[in-house]
Amino acid sequence: MTKANPIQVQKFLSGMDYPASKEEVVKHAKSKGADENIMRTLEQLPDENFETPADVSKAIGQID
Repeated sequence: MTKANPIQVQKFLSGMDYPASKEEVVKHAKSKGADENIMRTLEQLPDENFETPADVSKAIGQID
């Protein structure tokens, strides 16, 4: 299983208000129509608050 590209993920996070919790990020992406691969990747994010879109991308980069 491959993780989603952070650039693809950001497309589904446009309009997101930060800081945001993992739960808010997942919910927002789902509401924007994120596919299964993107949702699986976001579910693997650590349970923390993300201050910026770059924080989300960085966390995705650290997923094994």
